[in-house]
Amino acid sequence: MRSRVGSSGAVLVGAVLVGAVLSVALVAVPGTASAAPSDQPGGTTGILDSAELTALQDQAADVQGDLQERQAAVTAAQDRLAQAQQAADAAAAEVTDAGTTLAQEQAVVSRYASAVYRDGGAPSALSLLLAGGDPGDVVSALGYLDVIDSGTDALLQAAEDRRQQALAQQASADTALADSQAEADAVAAQVGDLEAAAAAVTDQLDEALGAVDRQLAQLQAEQVQVNQQTAAAWQGYVASLAAAGITPPPAAALRDPTAGVPGGLVPVGGSAGTAQAGAAQLPRQPASLLVLPAETIAAVSAAMTDLGLPFAPGTAGPDSYDCGSLVQTVYGAAGIALPATQGDLYATTSPVAAADVLPGDLVFLGTAESGLSHVGIALDPQTMLAADGRAGAVVVRGLPADQVLGIGRPSVAPRAAVPVPGPTGGALAVECGNTVYPSTYDGSRSWGGYPNGLIPPSALCPLGVAGHALRCDAAAAYRAMSAAFAGAFGPALCITDSYRSYASQVTLYGQKPALAAVPGTSNHGWGLAVDLCGGVESYSTPQYAWMVANAGRFGFIHPTWADQGNGREEPWHWEYAGS
Repeated sequence: MRSRVGSSGAVLVGAVLVGAVLSVALVAVPGTASAAPSDQPGGTTGILDSAELTALQDQAADVQGDLQERQAAVTAAQDRLAQAQQAADAAAAEVTDAGTTLAQEQAVVSRYASAVYRDGGAPSALSLLLAGGDPGDVVSALGYLDVIDSGTDALLQAAEDRRQQALAQQASADTALADSQAEADAVAAQVGDLEAAAAAVTDQLDEALGAVDRQLAQLQAEQVQVNQQTAAAWQGYVASLAAAGITPPPAAALRDPTAGVPGGLVPVGGSAGTAQAGAAQLPRQPASLLVLPAETIAAVSAAMTDLGLPFAPGTAGPDSYDCGSLVQTVYGAAGIALPATQGDLYATTSPVAAADVLPGDLVFLGTAESGLSHVGIALDPQTMLAADGRAGAVVVRGLPADQVLGIGRPSVAPRAAVPVPGPTGGALAVECGNTVYPSTYDGSRSWGGYPNGLIPPSALCPLGVAGHALRCDAAAAYRAMSAAFAGAFGPALCITDSYRSYASQVTLYGQKPALAAVPGTSNHGWGLAVDLCGGVESYSTPQYAWMVANAGRFGFIHPTWADQGNGREEPWHWEYAGS
């Protein structure tokens, strides 16, 4: 279901009190709101990039780096400790076995001694002769007894030797175990010091983050107001057409003003002194009324209903959009087929002069370094509506004139594709206003400009379960996946963990340094990972099998490192990778 205007989701853009419909040369449009574009179009960068927060994040990054270095030492020390413990256990078992063998041999000797004692002493030549035995039998018997005595001595000595060797091995193993334990304790002490440093900086970060969140909540409230005012102004413009008895003509009827426009209307003048294609106006006093194509009005009206929906790369509605798919979707529904990406839109949309921009035109933003970085729908010369990566939502935002790479009019015939400006000099690409970091990038900031684990609560979207939250596109995908899961099993998905703050990452690392991710590196800290229960936590269940078969439809994956047999088995851990 589409969010209505005012459902902010996670809107980050600042207060940009703007008009919904522009005034163009020779055309005055009633119902426009006052225009005051933001100094920070596209986001709260003035807050997020504050010197205080950056300094604290740098401290956290230093601790994070130290923890990463020590994590290898922790793992190695624990491995050596485990090996030493195994050796000590094996030595203790050998001592036990040797003692058992010696005891068995001693029992045999004891039985022999008991028999001798019972029979009145050890046999001798005299006792055997007095017993009347044959002299040859006596000699044989005495030889046999000598063999028994010497064999018994040898067995007892061998058993005792084995026991002594086992005791020596145990002593050596115990010494190695003690050394390994001392090493592990020393590493643990170092990690403990780093954890204490992380905890100290976390307290400061939480305080700074609280201030950011309060400012963000205020900006969100202002953004909702901007969205509502802009939508109301647009509705006023549409109503003014109806009040004037104007039925917006189809785009085809306005593509060639030199051939004429529908009756009662006149062309709109352009900055070059010629009539503009794709628009007309109704002459009247004190100002003429702009008449846009029916398809343009339908597309902009549809985009207004999407205000507040989450921005999500690679998505095309109905619950989230990227900038290109938003434009394609609203114009496609209005009957004008357009490409889905900002690059393809730039390449094929017919250009118009920046001075001639009209509502519904596409505005292409970028810089010489980053190339094309954004596309939105113009509302007036200072304002655009877009699925904005920095804002994290579909918003009304300022249109920075110094970043305009071009203006395009979708209601006229497309042009032959032209090259799309790309990044130069090694600059990172920008998609829908958000920097696109390569997979090897290890910088400290990601979506929205937030550090890992330091995302303001206002920038996340709730899952509706026990306070759990994720990045808004991931949250929308999770809710859809949970509903599908409930359709198969009855209960909704069971969840134990979602977004994990930097502070909670520090705590968890202190509890499980060899298993938990180093604070500031967990995908939980980006609001992009969940830990599940209710059967999903076991590889052998129907619930886990369902996730394997269906999670990808909703953009969730089970990372390879967590698969069965890969050493770190976590069937419950799933990550959002987009759809």
